[in-house]
Amino acid sequence: MKTTILILSLFMVSLFASAQKTPPVAVSTVFAQKFKSAEKVKWTMEEANEWEAEFKMNGKATSASFDLTGKWLETETEIEKGELPAAVKAAIEKQYAGCKIGECSNIDTPVFTGYEIALNHKGKKLEVQVTKDGKLKVNDESNEKKEKD
Repeated sequence: MKTTILILSLFMVSLFASAQKTPPVAVSTVFAQKFKSAEKVKWTMEEANEWEAEFKMNGKATSASFDLTGKWLETETEIEKGELPAAVKAAIEKQYAGCKIGECSNIDTPVFTGYEIALNHKGKKLEVQVTKDGKLKVNDESNEKKEKD
């Protein structure tokens, strides 16, 4: 009986923790400093050690990730296909001739600045990262069931 109560208690605590919608003060402080004009902010805990804010900034859907200490990890801003620079489009066409471009985002991390682009190439779904000057940075075949926010 004690084991059952203990298991139920742990289950309830884990549900409460996963439902938590307020990031640590360190995270919200850094966010407020970095994204002063953010509107309609919604927080989620992406992983046990990562918080993500989804918000609107300058009319665009944007997300930013932080670790538990408030260290900024990534910013992703959705863009239209037409907003991709010519060098980026040319690099994609050269590497993946005839591909169909899906969702596009500006990506900014401490080690990479460029674009993340979903492609459908010869029946395969791919997600690539391309630098602003058109250099292919990452070529990652995505699992069709995996969904990137």
